[in-house]
Amino acid sequence: MRQTLSLLAAATLLSAGAAQAADYAIDPTHTFVTFEIPHFGTSTNRGRFDKKEGTVQFDRAAKTGKVDITIDVASINTGTAAFDKHLNSADLFDTAKHPKARFVSDKFVFNGDKVAEVMGQFTFMGQTRPLTLQASQFNCYDNPMLKREVCGGDFTATVDRTAYGMNYGIAYGFPKEVRLVIQVEAVKQ
Repeated sequence: MRQTLSLLAAATLLSAGAAQAADYAIDPTHTFVTFEIPHFGTSTNRGRFDKKEGTVQFDRAAKTGKVDITIDVASINTGTAAFDKHLNSADLFDTAKHPKARFVSDKFVFNGDKVAEVMGQFTFMGQTRPLTLQASQFNCYDNPMLKREVCGGDFTATVDRTAYGMNYGIAYGFPKEVRLVIQVEAVKQ
């Protein structure tokens, strides 16, 4: 009887300590989606998308997660109004036809306890293709101001823009590869 009670107590403690998937909301004040593309081999054009939203489901113990992030492509901001206008035009992002981009994933790859990659599907300009985000750092912490757990990191990927139909500038020598740099933090709900 004593052994049965001990086993029951141990099983209860183990199940109470087992983590379950938690829901997180993207913190737009600590989340930035930017792009970089070389400009005639002399400098790098950069821009960011000011409006984004999404959710993350994360289970550290099970090493699983889900991500669903939507980017308002028309919110592009390079700091130069004329450049932003051209980027929004049919030559490039064609935001009149394709105002949103979306990344959806249900596969997190871990290296020990840290997220190393997030593999998913990226929908951009009406095309959906596989995309893997590489994590350069990932961490969870208790936010002292919010009094809640926050998880996030820096992620990068290289995208062949021509695979999505964005061919402008190829004849001029602009590269087809665009580097995405994503800084994300999400607050546990």
